[in-house]
Amino acid sequence: MPEPKEINPILRQVLELGPPLAFFLLYLRLRDQVFSFGGTEYSGFIVATVIFVPIMLAAMAILWWLTGQLSRLQIFTAFMVIFFGALTAWFNDERFFKMKTTIVYGLFAVLLGIGLLQKRSYLEWIMSGMLPMAHEGWMIFTRRLCLAFGVLAVANEFVWRTMSTDAWVKIETFGFPIALFVFMWWQILSLQKYMHDPDQDSAQG
Repeated sequence: MPEPKEINPILRQVLELGPPLAFFLLYLRLRDQVFSFGGTEYSGFIVATVIFVPIMLAAMAILWWLTGQLSRLQIFTAFMVIFFGALTAWFNDERFFKMKTTIVYGLFAVLLGIGLLQKRSYLEWIMSGMLPMAHEGWMIFTRRLCLAFGVLAVANEFVWRTMSTDAWVKIETFGFPIALFVFMWWQILSLQKYMHDPDQDSAQG
């Protein structure tokens, strides 16, 4: 398998974070409009969702072309966006796209939980090359992240069922990602005692 190519970190961030931001801006521009296609009326939210799908796919295609690699997480997320975006458009019902976030976070929690029941850390299997850490640390990290994903899944259900679409779009675009980012950095800092230097380990071996 060819080694992934390095690209400018800022460009990577633009390709990864640009599509959700584009959806947010599209929604702000279209939210008060109603569009008619084939005799059926669609809200601005649904039109923004449909436009978002090819934007995300284009960004992923560029990222793959530049790096030669896409993560399993990126592929899974793309599948979920396409699937629930299609359901949203087909049934003309914005609830499908809102439920996507619950299912994604919930599925991550379930998968990590299955690994924990097997006394394994799927995070360690996926991320050990990027974040050298003792097995005990990975198990702690996995338990905490499993809980965090469960909380985010419940939070999304609460938000989209009880709050306005405006509120959901803002929390989905900024609130959940920021909360997850802060949580991940907090875990990395709190688990420093489990970190190890692979170069130093090799020298000692």
